[in-house]
Amino acid sequence: TQNSHTAKTVGGKSLCILNNKRVLEAENMKIILVFLFTAPLALSARAEKDYSSFDSAASPETKSRFAMLDDVRILANGLLQLGHGLKDFVHKTKGQMNDIFQKLYIFDRSFYELSLQTSEIKEEEEQLRQTTARLQINNEEIKNLSQEMNSKIEDLIQNKIQLQEKVWGLEDKVTKLATIQPSMQETKEISSLKAFVEQQDNHIKELLKIVEDQHVQLDRQHSQIKELEDKLNHIELQELAENSFTEEQTEPEALRFSLHNVTAVTYQPDGMAPDCTALYNGSMQFSGVYTIKPNGSEAFDVYCEMKFGSSWTVIQNRVDGSLDFNQTWDAYANGFGDLNEEFWLGLNKTYSITKQGDYILRIELQDWKDNKRYIEYAFNLGGPETDYTLQLSRISGSIPNALPEQTELRFSTPDSDVETRNDFNCPENYLGGWWHSECEETNLNGKYSAPRSRGRLDRGKGLYWKPKKGRYYLLKSTKIMIHPTDLKSFD
Repeated sequence: TQNSHTAKTVGGKSLCILNNKRVLEAENMKIILVFLFTAPLALSARAEKDYSSFDSAASPETKSRFAMLDDVRILANGLLQLGHGLKDFVHKTKGQMNDIFQKLYIFDRSFYELSLQTSEIKEEEEQLRQTTARLQINNEEIKNLSQEMNSKIEDLIQNKIQLQEKVWGLEDKVTKLATIQPSMQETKEISSLKAFVEQQDNHIKELLKIVEDQHVQLDRQHSQIKELEDKLNHIELQELAENSFTEEQTEPEALRFSLHNVTAVTYQPDGMAPDCTALYNGSMQFSGVYTIKPNGSEAFDVYCEMKFGSSWTVIQNRVDGSLDFNQTWDAYANGFGDLNEEFWLGLNKTYSITKQGDYILRIELQDWKDNKRYIEYAFNLGGPETDYTLQLSRISGSIPNALPEQTELRFSTPDSDVETRNDFNCPENYLGGWWHSECEETNLNGKYSAPRSRGRLDRGKGLYWKPKKGRYYLLKSTKIMIHPTDLKSFD
């Protein structure tokens, strides 16, 4: 795609240069044609003027003769100058056309080279996929062969044990017959048994050597497959980063809701604000870290973002992956991180704010092409006795919804006892704490993955936004904010 875009740019530049040259030549031709038409008229007018001035002083024959000579000289001089001008113009035009053709040749050659490079890249990628498929088939064949050889080796070992028992029995017989001359038949039987045992031992050694070689080859095949999988995963991660919000059909934008009838915006008797909106109404209109004291709670610091003519309390912020969000239940309950950088405010603090009234939940997303989208929900957050159960209802947004609506979602972390809360165990497979439902793939507290990351790609542990009917979007930054509102305005 990048090569074709470059080729289009090169072709566009060459056409632009050619069009500019054509416009310049057209203007020059217009000037020359105007001169050709006006020069004879000027000469004729001058001749008539001279003829009238000398009319009284000379005879008609003399006047006519002088007028014609002057006209011829003037016309000849003008034509001579015009010829020189046309000659210079032709030389300049030829030089400009040569330059244009030379540049067009260079541009065409660059376009052809880019096309060849694109074809080579596609062929290499197809060969890589075919090689991976062949290696996987060889791997399966080697595994089956190894199992068959192991089975044969076990049978040979059993035969060896049986033969050893027979040899021991024969040795006992030989010991007993030490004083007695053995018969010719018994001697032949003993010799044949010994030869058979030696043959079986050699056969077992050969099989063990073959199995060892097969194991070495199998390890080599595993290493090659691992390298190819890493390359394919890296290509797939790059393709995910190329998925842009601009390529997705967004859901219709809902009408902005009213924020006039807000709740939880009155100051406490001791003068401390219960949330960021109250600070904004009290003339604190710059984004930053402030101290609030919700009703019935201790005071704590929050980050207030002033936008849309009000203030939002930020409960989650991720920008560069500098903070590990794979934390314990206690960390998610109490909060972690730096309020000026990446952080999680904490479930206890968020609940102490939202229990004061009705609030709006806003999620802001940014992909790796710096396209930004948002979605807003009316929501209800339960307390610690309900494991901070979350229930969502979409209000507006510029991206399809990827979280279950009208469903009680329980918050869980890898170290929490989720088996007693639901029938599935998502946090063991998905890093970070989140409101999981049927182990959906959208987890804004998952592992931060950049497009340049290598290694085995595990979508379940990345930072994605995945609608039920849509593609994966690898996210660069996320932000979750809340704002108080009167939910009666949505009726």
